[in-house]
Amino acid sequence: MFDLRRRGKVGKLGMVGVNGTKFPAIREHLKKNITQVYNNLDTSFDSFPADNAKDPESYKAAIDALSPGDAITIFTPDTTHYPIALYAIERKIHVMITKPAVKELAHHIALLEAAEKHGVYVYIEHHKRFDPAYADAKHRAKNLGDFNYFYSYMSQPKSQLQTFAAWAGIDSDISYYLNSHHVDICDSMVSQLGYVPVKVSASASTGVAVELGCHEKTEDTISLLVHWQKENDPSKHATGVYTASWTAPQKAGVHSNQYFHYLAQGGEIRIDQAKRGYDVAEDSAGQLMWYNPFYMKYAPDEDGNFAGQSGYGYVSMEKFVDGCRAVNEGKLTPRDLDKKGLPTLRNTIATTAILEAGRRSIDENREVRIERTQDGLWRLV
Repeated sequence: MFDLRRRGKVGKLGMVGVNGTKFPAIREHLKKNITQVYNNLDTSFDSFPADNAKDPESYKAAIDALSPGDAITIFTPDTTHYPIALYAIERKIHVMITKPAVKELAHHIALLEAAEKHGVYVYIEHHKRFDPAYADAKHRAKNLGDFNYFYSYMSQPKSQLQTFAAWAGIDSDISYYLNSHHVDICDSMVSQLGYVPVKVSASASTGVAVELGCHEKTEDTISLLVHWQKENDPSKHATGVYTASWTAPQKAGVHSNQYFHYLAQGGEIRIDQAKRGYDVAEDSAGQLMWYNPFYMKYAPDEDGNFAGQSGYGYVSMEKFVDGCRAVNEGKLTPRDLDKKGLPTLRNTIATTAILEAGRRSIDENREVRIERTQDGLWRLV
């Protein structure tokens, strides 16, 4: 966002948290790691609450200070997405939400209805859609015929549990956190072929996270088994298996191990985006490391400016900003952006349905069905 401001695409920036006493350290961190690295890039921002205050509802004051057509981004614990997004939407503010959009299908539908009522753009930050390999796979899938099978795996080292200890197993789980990536990718690939999810069963592994000090309900690994069906030809079925874990080895050498296999009537696609053919050996790391400059490139350009605009993490953010600007200028409507296949609220509803169905399958020890409603949306049974 600081670079998008440098490029003239956004204006005033603000940051909102619960604990204002953290902001002095955050400003110093940004000065050291951004301003001093990229040609004195401006990292100034307004902050809520004040530096000497703590307020779990400070987002309300921040949103109240905005005007219709302004925008917010929500990168907070999963259970807080819905109230923050709804508060902004009702004030005609555009919204970006990190994945998962929300934890419950009912909340997803409520946000969708509110966004359409107030004419705002709500975008889910599913950045894997803009990974060049994944985007190419989606394009190729259109020409491979009927969907048959999808398998994905995504994991992060156990050290991530220290980062997420405050909410892991309490506010959310590893499936919402990581399976959300590949469930969305699969849905974006097969919905263009007319496939919809119809039932979900899930299972979880436990033990490691709890031994590391996490909440007693924290699962290590969750697998979702999703049955897909071609909507205009119920005789055609497909299977998706999505596995996510945050108990991978500490020295896995990658921040995220991630791959998938897609099988269709006329061919198959395999993607392994963990190592990408780029490894670095440094004494300070004490091991071989595989970095991912394709997500966000941090090396400055020849003039010392930030040069990561082609990274798919940056592209995802810029797509949201460009959409907001187009709506504000009257060039596009939010429905026009839905039709472009972007990860909008309407285009990610199946992902929320699958993730909640998986959670309910584990909690209730049963298979959960996903059904279309008369208004074209979804419900869980």
